[in-house]
Formats: sequence, C-alpha cells, structure tokens
Amino acid sequence: FSMIWYGGRISLSIGFLATAISTAIAIVFGAVSGYAPRWLDEILMRLTEIFLSVPELLIIILLQTVIGKATIWSLVIGITSWTGIAKIVRTEVIQLKNSEYVLAARSMGGSFFYILIRHLTPNFISSIMFMVVMNVRGAIVAESTLSFMGLGLPLEVISWGSMLSLADQALLNGAWWIILIPGAFLVTTLMCVTNLGNYLRIRNNQGVRNL
Repeated sequence: FSMIWYGGRISLSIGFLATAISTAIAIVFGAVSGYAPRWLDEILMRLTEIFLSVPELLIIILLQTVIGKATIWSLVIGITSWTGIAKIVRTEVIQLKNSEYVLAARSMGGSFFYILIRHLTPNFISSIMFMVVMNVRGAIVAESTLSFMGLGLPLEVISWGSMLSLADQALLNGAWWIILIPGAFLVTTLMCVTNLGNYLRIRNNQGVRNL
C-alpha cells in the first residue's frame, strides 16, 4: 500500500516536471523560430524535424547514458519531448507577431521575452494545452516503460514503473498482485490524463468555432 502511494508520487512528479521543462523549451524555441527571419526559421524547423525522426526512447537512453544519473529522469524526458509543442507555438507566433498590440509593444521598446510572456503566450496557451497534458502522459509512460525494461529508475527508487520491473520475480513467486496493482493504478492514471486532454481539445475547438 505504501509503495503504491509513494511510487505514484514519484511517477506523477516525473510526469509534471518533465512536462514543465518540455513546455518551457517548446515555447521559447517555437517563439524564436516564428519570430526569426525566414532563413533562420527554416534552419530551426529542419533541426526540429531531424529531432522528431529519431525515436524518443532512444534519445532518452542515450542522454541517460551520457549523464549517468538515474535520478534526473524529469530533465532527460523533458528535453526530448518538446518538438510537437514547438511546431504549434511557431505557427501561432507567425500568425500573432504582426498583430497591432505586438507591433505596439515592439515600437515601445518591449523585449522579446516581455512580448512573449505578456502578449504571445496568453493567446496561444489554449492551443497547446492538449499537447501539454498529453506530454504528462507520455513522460509517465516513458519512465514506466524504461523502468520495466530495467533501464529506468533503480529499484531502490520506488515508482510504478520500477515496481513493474519486478514482474519476472513476481510471476516466479506467484505474487500476481505486485504486477496487477501498480499496473492498474498506472492505466487508470493514464486514462484520466487522456480524458482530460480530450476535454481540453474539444473545448478549444468549440471556442475556435464560436469565434
């Protein structure tokens, strides 16, 4: 019982922290790309597409091998899952950068980050909320998958994924509950996150149609 609740805290913390990191990177990168001259925008988007072409789990394993610390999964997952959001942010910024309020802020000497935080982000945040929520799910799945494969968190760090990594020993000992219970909590959490993301997507689409 205590392992389930403590492990859930670790798994959810990794999901939320990794998403916060990836969202921050995506907003800055996408805004720079959308705000930059066309030649620089093309270079940044080609780099993004190259990054997208490599499976995320392979990048996570590579970075984890280079860094060598299994306790910073939030950072490792966060810096590998920003590309999808960045492309949406870039599209939104291209549409917004010539708006009157943005041009007025630029003419008054507003810096890039001031305009991004004060004027751009509030206008595109609803467009990326679905993918932000989905990134929470993706981070939890990535940690659980790699821990199940024995490549994630060490056994002394309890999470739902590291508990599932004991599956072979549990099956040999007939302790089916060691697999079933954390697996059930993991699946239920992922379903709740998915439903929340779908709700945000539907609500955003309805708001766009109302406009």
